[in-house]
Amino acid sequence: MFGIVRPCAHRLTEGLKVEWMAHLCGLCLALRADHGQFARIVTNYDGLIVSVLTEAQTGRTEAGRRTAGPCPLRALRTAPVARGEGARLAAAVSLVLASAKIRDHVADRDGLLARRPVAAAARRVARSWDRAGARTGRELGFDTAVLVDAVDRQTGLEALAGPGTPLLVVTEPTETATAAAFAHTAVLAGRPGNAEPLAEAGRLFGRLAHLLDAVEDQAADDAAGAWNPLTATGTSREEARRLADDALHGIRLALKDAEFADGHLAHVLLVHELRVSVDRAFAAASGATCAHGPVPGQPPHVPVPGNPYATPGTGPWQPGPGGPGGPGLPPEPPNRRGTLAGCAVWLGLACTCQLCCGTYEDPWTRQRREGLCNDIGDCCDCCDCCSNCSDGCCGDGCCCDGCGCDC
Repeated sequence: MFGIVRPCAHRLTEGLKVEWMAHLCGLCLALRADHGQFARIVTNYDGLIVSVLTEAQTGRTEAGRRTAGPCPLRALRTAPVARGEGARLAAAVSLVLASAKIRDHVADRDGLLARRPVAAAARRVARSWDRAGARTGRELGFDTAVLVDAVDRQTGLEALAGPGTPLLVVTEPTETATAAAFAHTAVLAGRPGNAEPLAEAGRLFGRLAHLLDAVEDQAADDAAGAWNPLTATGTSREEARRLADDALHGIRLALKDAEFADGHLAHVLLVHELRVSVDRAFAAASGATCAHGPVPGQPPHVPVPGNPYATPGTGPWQPGPGGPGGPGLPPEPPNRRGTLAGCAVWLGLACTCQLCCGTYEDPWTRQRREGLCNDIGDCCDCCDCCSNCSDGCCGDGCCCDGCGCDC
């Protein structure tokens, strides 16, 4: 999965987490339904925002959900998933942009794509995705040519860019592509008045996507001698951060100008989580371990290693039922899987990387576990939801209720 908006499970409320997963799974299944199993590899966290924005304007309906079958990424459980025009538009946009990414890697002769047979196969895949995305786009009234044109112009702009070239000249094609996709959600939702503010939000989102990608990759690109927009234009990290903060502020204002039937999830993703993504990218690039510090006046959260029953209190996390003086751990769930079934689930989790990087159910006991690469302290130790807003609780009544880590 790729994308800049990667919500932490500890920051989303349970309801928002279910909704977010519904759109992620809806995008994945829309890709499979319209374009085949292989197309599902372009599922990404940012693409689902198109589906979220569409539903935010129309409101959630029974027709907009269906129950999907078991999936390894959901611990082989069924779940409600989003369906409809929003998910299909997200699929079309994801396909076309993934196709462009492949062509870019082929042109740069990255890795295995430096070999002619592999490059030829990749170009065929890219062409088929272009056609598939365009076909779905036409059915939805969306011309994907604007995306293809923007990507084609990107190569020319990068070739001409040099020291002193404004960074926003280089980010313009990405801005144009995302603005078109965001604006078309207003058309699908029957809210033409939202097209202009959502186009502005999309333009700034595209700018952020380009900026954060450049910031995160700059050290590796410089070491490999690869092209990087910050290095090529001589843009300082401080100027990049200023541009990112301006974009965050602009997105928030644009969303306030749009009319939503239920814009809660869209607000959390594009205001709260997007700011966390910016903090994370710049903190990682500077070698810091946290995007921002703990909440002033509150003790830090201290997770209890190895105790899945630890629960957050008003202060540091304390052991739950298994702690000192407690009644002991709850009995093992009665629906424990057998050996062979558990092994099959374990294999599915391993193949999808969820054992390493996700939150999952134990294949045998069904207890909730954290992936091996997860550090559940990082999310909440660094979470300061309301201080990320320029005027308290966002100034629009949300009061950070998308955060679930009691920061």
